[in-house]
Amino acid sequence: MKTYKALIALDLKLALRQRSVIFFNYMFPLIFFFIFAQAFHAERGSAMTIVIAMVIIIGILGNGLFGAGIRAVQEREANILRRYKVTPIGPLPLLVAATVTGWIVFMPYVFLMFALAHFIYGMPWPATMGSILIFVTVGIVGFRAIGMILASVANSMQESQILVQLVYLPMLFLSGATFPLSMFPPWLLVVTQFLPATYLVTGVQAMLLRNEGLSANLQPVGALILTTAVGLFIAYKLFRWEKEEKIKNSAKLWLGAVMLPFLLLGAWQMHTRTGVVKTKILQRQLARSESFLIRNARIIVGDGKVIENGAVLVRGGKIAEVYEGAGPDPKVVKAEAVEAAGKTILPGLIDVHVHLGAPGGIYTDMKDFDPDKTLLRNLAAYLYSGVTTVRSVGDVLDSVLKARSTVNSGELLGSEFYTCGPLFTAPGGHGTEIFKDLPPVIRDNLNKGFLRLPASPEEARQQVDELKNRGVDCIKAILESGGGGRVFNRMDTGLFDAVAQEAHADNLPLAVHTGDARDVADAVHAHADSIEHGSFREVIPDALFEQMATQGTFYDPTLSVGEAFKDVAAGNTDLLKRSLVQQVAPPALLQGTAEAFASKEGESIRSSLAKYPIDMQIATDNLKRAYQHRILLVTGSDAGNLLVMHGPTVQHELELWVQAGIPPAVALQAATFNAARLLRAETKIGSIRPGNDADLLVVDGNPLQDITATERISIVVFKGERIDRTELFEQH
Repeated sequence: MKTYKALIALDLKLALRQRSVIFFNYMFPLIFFFIFAQAFHAERGSAMTIVIAMVIIIGILGNGLFGAGIRAVQEREANILRRYKVTPIGPLPLLVAATVTGWIVFMPYVFLMFALAHFIYGMPWPATMGSILIFVTVGIVGFRAIGMILASVANSMQESQILVQLVYLPMLFLSGATFPLSMFPPWLLVVTQFLPATYLVTGVQAMLLRNEGLSANLQPVGALILTTAVGLFIAYKLFRWEKEEKIKNSAKLWLGAVMLPFLLLGAWQMHTRTGVVKTKILQRQLARSESFLIRNARIIVGDGKVIENGAVLVRGGKIAEVYEGAGPDPKVVKAEAVEAAGKTILPGLIDVHVHLGAPGGIYTDMKDFDPDKTLLRNLAAYLYSGVTTVRSVGDVLDSVLKARSTVNSGELLGSEFYTCGPLFTAPGGHGTEIFKDLPPVIRDNLNKGFLRLPASPEEARQQVDELKNRGVDCIKAILESGGGGRVFNRMDTGLFDAVAQEAHADNLPLAVHTGDARDVADAVHAHADSIEHGSFREVIPDALFEQMATQGTFYDPTLSVGEAFKDVAAGNTDLLKRSLVQQVAPPALLQGTAEAFASKEGESIRSSLAKYPIDMQIATDNLKRAYQHRILLVTGSDAGNLLVMHGPTVQHELELWVQAGIPPAVALQAATFNAARLLRAETKIGSIRPGNDADLLVVDGNPLQDITATERISIVVFKGERIDRTELFEQH
């Protein structure tokens, strides 16, 4: 042990005498620290986490590859190692001393970076500092082991410099150490998974951004430890005391052995893509960490309050402050100024009734329809349109749960997604006809995920509990029995009551699809959380509205789908010509739908829907009386039905409400704060309040005077990220 201590002390003394050691361990990364801090505006949000990760990894690369690799060759070339040959000291103490010295030299720099980040740029001290220091330590010794291998297989100083550069440059430029990984195309992100430095970058960022510990980074930690062990062993075996001792070129293949853990890890990541997914999520979190001040705008808070001239400060994905008047100097609050004169800021809009897997139109060639990709693209279409939250009330369970995980995690951009999963209905009831024309095997498989057909109250309760365990956000039941030429079996009220009771017991909101006044009465009697559709064919009695007001039942009239059904029956495709619909809907879907309406198939569809009893005057009258009874109104579109394209659904629903006589302020509150209450998410979305998620829609004009202003979108902010709407569909 005395030998090791003496060698470490001597090695440290010699290292600190060399200018190259000081430069690559301190000055070189320190220069990058201030350059990156300036370039990324590190004083705003969490940009400093990028800077910290970058400069630490640049330092580790320099410490390991140059500090260990080049320096070891220098000492051999200068015959320094030759002096130890005549002593009883073997290679191992020298290798261990070099490793420990590298760690001692570098760690003060790590603390210096965090101190500069905290005191100059205001970055909080990391909650997982212990894990970060251990992770950095593993990184240092791992890369010093790689550097020692390079030194062992190089026969000259010139050769060592070539080998070091061949390893150093790809890791410097492709790992995220100099260029953010968000700049890389998907194929290059896969390539980066073969580089050890990539895991250091993403590991440090995850520990800073998400407070991850070592347990969440066990794979790279294990690979680095294995690299250290293999590297030290090979360096020991290939150790040379004198420059005259040459090594065969084939010995350079040992470099592959030390990189093998990361080659295997990269191959595994190509298969699972977990590393790429983690990188995307981290980059999304960084994008959501900006600080900016939207000022000089009208603010519709969401809960009924309006600020005629104010400002909203967004920081770290949240609404930090809401100001009346001009607001503070952006420099004082360390935020970028976003001018919004003549504009209105609203909470992100919410559609509480969609069927995400249904396209809303007809494809000429069904090869253009990919169900899984359609779900994700539709969520992107909503976000493009400023509808930042949607709720599915009837889709195939596995598909929507997968889509919810993908989007809500931040892996892909799309509106925040809530789902009820499948429909509770009766055999032969509404919903069972959706897939009836498909081949039996496909139909049966889809129905398993789309329908729940309980035969007894016990089975009904069991099915609700199973959905609760799968993680659904709500329960959807259908009482609608149709009318005219479209009649369905009605769900037994005993079974329905069992579904309702278990949903309440499991603390899941219950949405009930109704078609007439009797359906509404049964739903209200069961204390449904929301009435979906109300009725398009019967007047809902005032007594029911009074009971709904007393119980706090939400009313979702879905005028959009009623209008669409009437348009389909009339062969009118004007809804496809709306500007935002043209922007977000797939061209093949728009073309196929227009062509289908002009075909014999279109005549059959029109004839079928024409039999469905829809009276828009009754529907709008029910809505107006619900408003008069102070019912909690919410906006749902029933998107996915013919002509109700996913995307700017809420805007059109609002227009129909205002045309029906609902005040714009009431309609906007229904599309924001009320809808958030129905989702039981009012403490994070639906209103512009400090502490809420920064889901904002900035539009040109004043929607309180002209509700169509909600379609004149200027900026969409989602969880603090200013969305580049032009790139939303490129990720799919």
